[in-house]
Amino acid sequence: MSLFEKVVSSLHLTKEEELVFVGQQVDIGSPNIYGGHVLAQALRAARLCVDPEKRIHSLHGYFLHPGSHSEPVVYKVEPIKQGRSFGVMRVVASQRERTIFIMSASFHVAEKGIEHQSPMPNVVSPDQLKPFSKIFSEFAEKFGIQARGILSSDGPFIFHPLEYYDPFHPGIRAPRQHLWFKPNGLLADDSLLHHELLAYISDFNLLITSLLPHNLSFFTTPLKIASLDHAMWFHDDVQINDWMLYEVESPRAAGGRAFCTGRIFSSNGKLIASVTQEGLVRKL
Repeated sequence: MSLFEKVVSSLHLTKEEELVFVGQQVDIGSPNIYGGHVLAQALRAARLCVDPEKRIHSLHGYFLHPGSHSEPVVYKVEPIKQGRSFGVMRVVASQRERTIFIMSASFHVAEKGIEHQSPMPNVVSPDQLKPFSKIFSEFAEKFGIQARGILSSDGPFIFHPLEYYDPFHPGIRAPRQHLWFKPNGLLADDSLLHHELLAYISDFNLLITSLLPHNLSFFTTPLKIASLDHAMWFHDDVQINDWMLYEVESPRAAGGRAFCTGRIFSSNGKLIASVTQEGLVRKL
């Protein structure tokens, strides 16, 4: 089974009892559970407990403790509101009865209203760019490092970055990145799954962007980086089998924390989702 298939399979949670679900973890090469994985599974747990005609429009989560790849995560859901238009769920994720993540998620019935959006950045198409897995492997080979997990060609997603840089000689750059991405496989026509995988990938590349003005990289400087809180708004239906553009910026870093924002566009220019995150960035 490919890493992409393992990630998709892991989003099918086991129901332990009413409002309680269990999710298996997938090692994608990070030292602890990848935050986006817990985010996606928590969203699945919340969605299983809300009126099916409502769809996710926002989520807000806090990462409290690192999780282990070797154990499942238990998700306990508490319905906060079940109204005619909106439903709000609270999810507590734990391992060995220790809370590692909490999230509130709000769901809304489809309705019409005013519409406008910011324009999509005018950037080159993904087919004109080199895959990040190839860029990284070329540098890693010089240092005897084996690309694995999310950074490898077998990762769950394919990434084509616009801004090219050497992670072993990062230099000083503006705290802004553009990244084309799509799943490393074909997703079924399941809107719930597409929303969850968009939440999964929304945690990728955010805090790394805050390092760019400081000549820092995981491969040059001992660092501790960890997501603290994460918020996401879904503006429209999601279909992520095609390329999507992730525009990420870090407008502020101070006090050992970095604040980052992101906008996700479909290939035809529609703004699909907006993301904010603050995280710990500490030199060791």
